[in-house]
Amino acid sequence: MCGITGFLNVNGGAACGEILRRMTDVIAHRGPDGDGHVIDESVALGHRRLSIIDLSAAASQPMTSADGRFVITYNGEIYNFKELRLELEATYPFATRSDTEVLLAAWATWGEACLLRLNGMFAFAIWDRREKELVLARDRFGVKPLYYGWRGGTFAFGSEVKAILRHPQFSARLDEEALVEYLTFQNFFGSRTLFAGVQLLPPATILRVRRGESAEVMNRYWDYNFEEDRSGASESEYAEELDRLFRRAVSRQLVSDVDVGCYLSGGIDSGSITAVAARQVPHMNTFTCGFDLSSASGLEMSFDEREKAEMMSYRARTEHYEMVLKAGDMERSMSKLVWHLEEPRVGQSYPNFYASKLASKFVKVVLSGAGGDELFGGYPWRYYRAVRNDSFDQYVDKYYGYWQRLLDHGNIKRVLRPIWPRVEHVRTRELFANVFETHASSLTRPEDYVNHSLYFEARTFLHGLLVVEDKLSMAHSLEARVPFLDNDLVDFAMRLPVRMKLGNLQEIVRLNENETGPKTDTYFERTHDGKRLLRQVMERYVPREVSERPKQGFSAPDASWFRGESIEFVRRTLGDRRARLYDVLDYEATQVLLSEHMNGSQNRRLLVWSLLYLETFMKTFIDGAR
Repeated sequence: MCGITGFLNVNGGAACGEILRRMTDVIAHRGPDGDGHVIDESVALGHRRLSIIDLSAAASQPMTSADGRFVITYNGEIYNFKELRLELEATYPFATRSDTEVLLAAWATWGEACLLRLNGMFAFAIWDRREKELVLARDRFGVKPLYYGWRGGTFAFGSEVKAILRHPQFSARLDEEALVEYLTFQNFFGSRTLFAGVQLLPPATILRVRRGESAEVMNRYWDYNFEEDRSGASESEYAEELDRLFRRAVSRQLVSDVDVGCYLSGGIDSGSITAVAARQVPHMNTFTCGFDLSSASGLEMSFDEREKAEMMSYRARTEHYEMVLKAGDMERSMSKLVWHLEEPRVGQSYPNFYASKLASKFVKVVLSGAGGDELFGGYPWRYYRAVRNDSFDQYVDKYYGYWQRLLDHGNIKRVLRPIWPRVEHVRTRELFANVFETHASSLTRPEDYVNHSLYFEARTFLHGLLVVEDKLSMAHSLEARVPFLDNDLVDFAMRLPVRMKLGNLQEIVRLNENETGPKTDTYFERTHDGKRLLRQVMERYVPREVSERPKQGFSAPDASWFRGESIEFVRRTLGDRRARLYDVLDYEATQVLLSEHMNGSQNRRLLVWSLLYLETFMKTFIDGAR
């Protein structure tokens, strides 16, 4: 786990070592254990090292292949590197015990085809000295980020945007079209970021740039495919296979030459990972963030999971640490949070910042439960609203309506009035529909629509969570791993019949088509009506009261805090007409929406958080806003 960066002068001009050093130094938090730099005529490759596997100096990067042709700078972990090495040892003279050298040997031996054989998380750049070609690639699911951009004759890349911005050819400018996308979805569905001219390489994508050519060539080498298995296997057979694959996934991701810990909430995903991992790791450390609920109300009263996490820690015999977040912790962390996260993504992410900070005091590697919900149907109230006997376009319309997390089109137009003539051509419904381009089919059963929804959320919502996880863990020099995103476990989850994930879909169709009002809404709020088979299997590792517990997200009681203890921070930040945000947002229209939250007529906590973030983002990064 590390930080990578570099650039290519495509016109053949000599690369500057001092520029590379500045780009590498700004992401030192990603790798405090060492740095490395390679200048090869027009290309520069930089690396910051967080030593996890093979702690010796021999495993430092950038690393050159045995024949001298390829140079790699790489961030991530390849969990099956030992198996791959056994295949490669007959033809490749290994000099280290690192997964980096295995990846380099695999590329030198199999080329791009090696990507489908890698089980892990990665983002890397390889310079081919013979072909004068720079290759960037990212793992299947997008666990590790990799940004890139063009400016003039310079192509630059980095694990974080700030590394690219250290190159003198680049400067931070707001991408106004991307702002429309963010204020609609609280996310980005393609490669755009809030930084004009800087893009995020999509997951499972390879990019090539040749010296002398001023354009990149990209192709996607893998994609999710949620399509039900037709083998006719019994539920018990599926359960045994899920158990086997889950245990193997956790075991694979324990490979490390340093201590490994676990995040531990009160849910089945992190609880099951902890239970399995603790059987293999003596003196396992676990970490929980809870919340002060003294001013919380309603559903927020269930947000503090410390008691359930402590119970799980007792069962697994872990050494457990916890912290309590209070109103005001968001304000204290905001500047550092924005600096490290850079582009905002889904949710209110500052609790993740504190969770990573806590874990980093004890371990270098932590296992996370991310992915279990998106793969096994953990958000049934979201899929159900779009499940009817409709056409595919009607399904997309309904799901698009649900996923406008911040503002609908009417409010977007009012809020972005100062820049609307420049961005009114952005069609967010098209951005939404484009996600389904390779997954849409003529099949229109309710089960198909659930699988389309799972595909959408894996490609967008899960990806956003992974970007946040990476940035905020690496802010504290901590490697976060995600056992649910093991290749074999994901392949199994995509084939698992919908009936083993969710409840009675025919009842949902009936409710959607024939009934409206409180009864339907009550059914949609049954947040425990998902992950059926996963819950059944995980009862082997967690108590039934945990396996049957309704889904609980990792959220603070901010809806109440924004109206109470944090209200002065909100007013001070967003109530000032001179705020940088109002260079692009309409002040009066924004205040109307904020007032709706403050007076309790609407719960706009996600919007309040996003506006607070955007104001800090503008102050932190954007040049020439005034």
